[in-house]
Formats: sequence, structure tokens, C-alpha cells
Amino acid sequence: DKAPLSKSLLLVPSAISILLTLLFQHYQRFFAYNLQAIKEDFQIWRLVCGRAVCLDLKDTFCSSLLIYNFRIFERRYGSRKFSSFLLGAWMLSALFDLLLVEAAQYIFGITINSLPSGFLGPVFALFVPFYCSIPRVQVTQVLGHFSITNKTLVYILGLQLLTSGSYIWILALSGLISGICYNSSILKVHRILCVPSWVAKLFSWTLEPIFLSAEPTNEIRVGMGATVDIQRQQRMELLDRQIMMSQVAQMRRQRQQQGGMINWNRLFPPLRHRHNANYQDHRPSDQDTPPPTEVSEEQVARLMEMGFSRGDALEALRASNNDLNVATNFLLQH
Repeated sequence: DKAPLSKSLLLVPSAISILLTLLFQHYQRFFAYNLQAIKEDFQIWRLVCGRAVCLDLKDTFCSSLLIYNFRIFERRYGSRKFSSFLLGAWMLSALFDLLLVEAAQYIFGITINSLPSGFLGPVFALFVPFYCSIPRVQVTQVLGHFSITNKTLVYILGLQLLTSGSYIWILALSGLISGICYNSSILKVHRILCVPSWVAKLFSWTLEPIFLSAEPTNEIRVGMGATVDIQRQQRMELLDRQIMMSQVAQMRRQRQQQGGMINWNRLFPPLRHRHNANYQDHRPSDQDTPPPTEVSEEQVARLMEMGFSRGDALEALRASNNDLNVATNFLLQH
């Protein structure tokens, strides 16, 4: 939702790559990123075709997953600004590809006639705003020392894509350099290499309705914080909810297998039995007894959606003074 450009970059190049690999292999030569043909035969069109579609399905798969994870930038910046970044990174990375190939030949004596094909330069360029603007939230630790964060999987995918070819490191380096140049507030590249407003309106009228997705109705809308600290806190709360829902599903399966109710008397006696040994001889009068806590039916319904029975939900909400989070935590722990 709200990322039609990312959706089109996922579907169109991937479909063309699959068709070229399975059905139209004799047309693959037109999409090869042949630098020798560009420099000697002036086949400039290869800068477009050779840098748009991957000829290796592994590169197609990894780049598609990365684009899917980077769709957050289109939602954050808007389609026009996101497309401007991709256009600027695509043009700059083409220039840096040629410069790095010449530098490798001049310094190391390595002659590179072709590079891996695909939309790889802008994909690597997106790692720059991903590193700078996406907050890092720790999810867990491995062996007590290695932290697993919400960004670890994306970096692993980038590393996998980096090691998939012999000269793909040139595309990665040129993409990172172009991303840094485009994000630089000193160079002002974003003011020069940008999509004009009339082009953005034209594509929004023609192509956006094709790739537009409906807003999901089964998800809770979560606003985006204005600062990194707020975004980090929101991310932590989202992860807590995901962990809680997984625990709810696990407990629901266990309860279905056992076929029983929660033993409140054994696990939490004060919940239903408000008295103990000190109160057995002296019972409070009806006037001293506090009125029962009024329970919200909406919160009862939310707990029942998680798999708990109505009786357990009512008792947990009364015991927690109608606090949904406390009641949920108690039901999960007991």
C-alpha cells in the first residue's frame, strides 16, 4: 500500500528476467551490460537495457527482496521523491561504473569488459538512507554477544547480492557512492537530478492505477514518529505486540490440546479469592466492600479475539483495573 513504484519495480523487471531465462534466452544478449560494446561500438542503449533487468535469477530474487524492504522510503518520501532518488542514483552509478572500471584497469591492470546486469546500482544506493535514517532496534542476541536487529536481514541480503558475482563489487561501490552524493546537502544533486512534476503527474494518471494497492483493512494504522527516538519507540512497541501475538497463538494451541481452562485458583489465588487467612475470621461488611470494577466490553472482545475465554478475560480485566496490557501479560504468563 502507498508504494506503487516499488510494486512495479518488483513485478516488471522480475517478470522480464524470468521470461528471458526460461523462454527467450536468445534475446538475453540485448540486456547484457557490455562495457566494451558501449565504449568501442557506442552502443549507448546498453546503459539502459543492461542496467534494468537482471539476467541471473539469484540477483533478481535478492534485489526484489531488497526493493520490498526499501518500500518504506516511498511511503515516507512519496513516489515522486523516491523516483527522483532512483533516477539520480541510476544516472550517477552509470558514470561511476565507467570510472571505477577505468581505475581498476589503470591501478591493478584488470580489464573488465562486462558487468552484471540489472537494477543493482540504485538498489545498493538505497543502503545509504537505510543506514542513516532507519532506527536500529535490537531484537535478540546470538551467543550473548552478537546483536540481531531489525536491519540485520537487509544487510544479509545485501551481502548475499554482493557475493553473487565476480565484478558486482564495482556496482555496489558505485551505488553507495551515488547514494552518498545524492543525499549530500553540499553537492545539491537532488535539485538537479529529479523527476519533473509534469512527468510525475503523467505517471500517476497512467501507471499508478495499475500498480496501486488497496489499503489493508485488517491492520492497525500506526503513525510514523517525527524523530528517530519516537520511531525507535514505535518500532519497539510493534515488536512487543508481534511477540505477544506469537505467545498468544502458542498458548491457544496448548490450551486446545489440553482442552481445559486456566487454573486461576492454583496460579493466582487472589484473583478470585480476595480473602486470606487473616480475613477468614473478620469478613468485611457489604458497606466496606468496594464496588466491582466496570469492565469495557471492547477490551473483553479484544482478549477473546486472542483466544481467551470470556470468563478469564473478565477476571483479568477486573484484577488489573481494566488495564488491557496488564491483563494480556497476566493471561500470557498464566
